[in-house]
Amino acid sequence: MAEVDFAAFCAGEDDATSAICSINDTVEGIVTGVDTFFLLFAGALVFLMQAGFAMLCAGSVRQKNVKNIMLKNLLDACGGAIGFYTLGYGFAYGSGSTFIGGSNFAITDVKGPGYIGFFFQFAFAATAATIVAGTVAERCKMAAYLCYSLFLTAFVYPVVVRSIWSSDGFLTAFTDEDDALLKSGVIDFAGSGVVHMTGGATALIAAVVLGPRRGRFYDEDGNPLETPKEFPAHSVALQILGTFVLWFGWYGFNPGSALAVANADSAGTAALCAVTTTLAAASGCVTAMAFDSLMEARTTGEVSYDLTMAMNGALGGLVAITAGCSVVYPWAAIVIGIVGGLVYYGFSKLLIKLKIDDAVDAIPVHFANGAWGVIAVGLFADKGLQDTAGFHDLHQGWFNDFGDANLLLCQIIAVLWVIGWVGITMTPFFFALNALGIFRVDALEEEVGLDISHHRGAAYDMKQPDQNDIEELMEVRASRHGKVEVPKPEVVETQDA
Repeated sequence: MAEVDFAAFCAGEDDATSAICSINDTVEGIVTGVDTFFLLFAGALVFLMQAGFAMLCAGSVRQKNVKNIMLKNLLDACGGAIGFYTLGYGFAYGSGSTFIGGSNFAITDVKGPGYIGFFFQFAFAATAATIVAGTVAERCKMAAYLCYSLFLTAFVYPVVVRSIWSSDGFLTAFTDEDDALLKSGVIDFAGSGVVHMTGGATALIAAVVLGPRRGRFYDEDGNPLETPKEFPAHSVALQILGTFVLWFGWYGFNPGSALAVANADSAGTAALCAVTTTLAAASGCVTAMAFDSLMEARTTGEVSYDLTMAMNGALGGLVAITAGCSVVYPWAAIVIGIVGGLVYYGFSKLLIKLKIDDAVDAIPVHFANGAWGVIAVGLFADKGLQDTAGFHDLHQGWFNDFGDANLLLCQIIAVLWVIGWVGITMTPFFFALNALGIFRVDALEEEVGLDISHHRGAAYDMKQPDQNDIEELMEVRASRHGKVEVPKPEVVETQDA
C-alpha cells in the first residue's frame, strides 16, 4: 500500500480534508506524548541508579569514609549534567565527522519534545561517570574527582557514544548496510560497551595510577603481605539496598533504550528487554555465589554463601545483558548471565593477584562484564530480533549462523576500540593529576578517614550519653517502680537553748 503524503493532502481546503488532517495531527500528538513520557519515565529510572550507586558504595567502604563517597556520587550527577550539556551532547550527536560532532553545544539546536533526548542521554553519561567512584574510594582527592567527572562526560564518553550510537558513527549499525563496518556494524543496544566498559576501563586506569589503599597489599614498610588485608563493608544493609535500586533502575536502562513504545516493534523490543534483563541478573547472581561457595569448599572443606558475590554477580549479569537485551532470546540471556557471574568471579580474583585495589569491585562488574556483553551479541544475536530492534539483519550471532563471523568481529573491534580510546585519553590525564599532587590524599588523612579530614566530621554521630546521666536515670526509674528504696533525708535534732 502506497504511503500517503499528508503534507500535500492537507493542502486541500475542503471540510473532509481538514477533518482528516486534524485527526492525523491529534494522533501524531498523542504518539509523541506517549513516547516522550516513556523516555521521561525511563530516564528517571536510570537517574535513580545514582542513588543505587551511592548506597552500594556507602555500604562497601569503611565508616570513616561514608560522607566522602556519598558526596562524590552526588557530584557525579552534577558534573555529568554540566559536562554533557556544555560539550558532551554536541560531541556525541552534533553534525560533524564520523569521529566527533561539532555542533549543538549547550543543546542550542534542541526544542520541544527533543529536550527529552538530552535528558535520557544525560542519565547514561552520569552512570558512566559514577562507576569510578567506588573503585577509587577512601583515597582520592575531591579536586581530582571533579576534574575526572567533567573530562569524562564532556569529551571521552561522548566520542564513544558517537562511534556506536550516532547514525554518523564509524562503528554504528544505524546506517546503510553498504556503509556499515563489515556490512553489519556494532550492536550495543543499551551500553555494555558504550557506558559500562568506558566507565570500567577508566576505573581500572585510575586504580592502577592511584595505587591501593594503605595496608591492603603492603605493610607499613612497603613489604608485600602474604595475604591481602580485607576491609569489611561497614553496612551490608546499604549494599543490598543499593543493589536492588540498581536492578530496578536497569528497567529504565535497557527497556528504555527502545526509545519509544507507541508502535508494535518498539513496544515488543522494550518488553523483551525487561525479560532478558531479569533473567541475566538472576542467573549471574546464583552462578557467582554458587561458584564461590564451591571453590571455598574445595579449599577449606566448609561451605558458606557470600552476599557480596551474590550482589556483584547480579550486577555483572545486568551489565553483560545490556548490549544484547533486545536481540537475544530469554534462554540466551540466562547463558549470558551465567558466564557473566563467572567472569565477575575470575576478574575479581585476578585483580587481587595483580595487587590492583578496587574498593567495590566495579572493574570486574563493569569493565570485564561490559566486554563480555558486547562479545556475547556476536554469539547469540538473532536476525529476526535485530530487525525488530532496528539493526541490520544481514549478519547475526555466530551460534545462529556458523561460519558467519562478521557481527562477532564487529563486536570484538568495538571492545578494542573502547579500551584503546579510554586508555589513550585517560592514562595521561590521571598521570598528570598524580604529578600535580592533586590525585591522592596524604597518608595521615587516609588513616584518619576522609570524612573527618575533608568533610567536617564523621558521617555518623557515635557519641554516647554521659555514664553518670545513664546511672541517674536508671535509679530514678527503679525508684518509681518500687524496686529500690530511696533513702529519706536524715533529720537532725537540735537542742533547745
